[in-house]
Amino acid sequence: MYYGFWEQLAKPMFVLAPMADVTDSVFRQIIVKYGRPDMVFTEFVPCDGLCSKGRDNLLPDLQFVEDERPIVAQIFGAKPENFYETGKLIAQLGFDGVDINMGCPEKSVVKQGAGSGLIRTPSLAQEVIRATQEGTAAGGKRLPVSVKTRLGFSSDEFKSWVPALLSMKLPVLTIHARTRKEMSKVPARWEQVKEIVELAKGTGTYIIGNGDVTDLTDAQRRVEETQVDGVMLGRAIFGNPWLFRRDGYIPSLSEVLSVLVEHTNLYESTWGDTKPFDLMKKHYKAYISGFPGAHELRIQLMGCKNAHGVTQVVEAFLARSQQALNIERAE
Repeated sequence: MYYGFWEQLAKPMFVLAPMADVTDSVFRQIIVKYGRPDMVFTEFVPCDGLCSKGRDNLLPDLQFVEDERPIVAQIFGAKPENFYETGKLIAQLGFDGVDINMGCPEKSVVKQGAGSGLIRTPSLAQEVIRATQEGTAAGGKRLPVSVKTRLGFSSDEFKSWVPALLSMKLPVLTIHARTRKEMSKVPARWEQVKEIVELAKGTGTYIIGNGDVTDLTDAQRRVEETQVDGVMLGRAIFGNPWLFRRDGYIPSLSEVLSVLVEHTNLYESTWGDTKPFDLMKKHYKAYISGFPGAHELRIQLMGCKNAHGVTQVVEAFLARSQQALNIERAE
């Protein structure tokens, strides 16, 4: 069993979930600056694509800066030979670890036999893990290989599925507490995560739980209830880069909008024309809610075409808000 950096992290671990079209390097840089989690993952990247002529188009998804460490590249696919080659590449790129996605429920992914599709083929899943482990070593840097998965495909299968994974001597196994069939339509079933913690006892594998966690207080409660070694938080991070701060810090509105502008400028300066500016706009709804004038401000920002326009709109909003506050105080 090779733990790599995982062994050095304080337990329980609180980590940022990998999210497609969200957790790119720019997003992660903002998060680690304002509320650093114990570690971060990339968006998931297809092994098949990385082993094709389209590799160069996917490499930006594996871009990172030193301040993001420890950082793990998450990959998906169903062909062991491509996991081997991708493992080599990830080692050469200097990542701290590799995580294999065996939980994505999307039809296009499952159709390939990848993501949660691998739950239906445990022997292939084991081959994929073994190939990745061997690939990283061949790339010149042995890396810890972890897995993120679900309770099962159509029903709870963890009593047979999880032992098949644990037999591969994984340093870490993350469990999304739903089946593939359930998607995110039902509450996460943490009582099943507790059972998996019991299954993993004596194997040396750390178990991370995932699903419906709202903040660090909630995460700590999950640890106490299930004895997991860590908790992964995903959707709760939207609009709240301070989520992982241990002091319960609550930012002012001007701070939130300042970070929105910083995030936008970093997005534009990093990606330029390589990624559409409209992808950045998905964050605005999360940043801008719950205060007077939020709806109107959001509409204005959605019409912006670049970071300069966003900066102007936000500065004008803050100036109007300050003016209104001064008038109120004068009265």
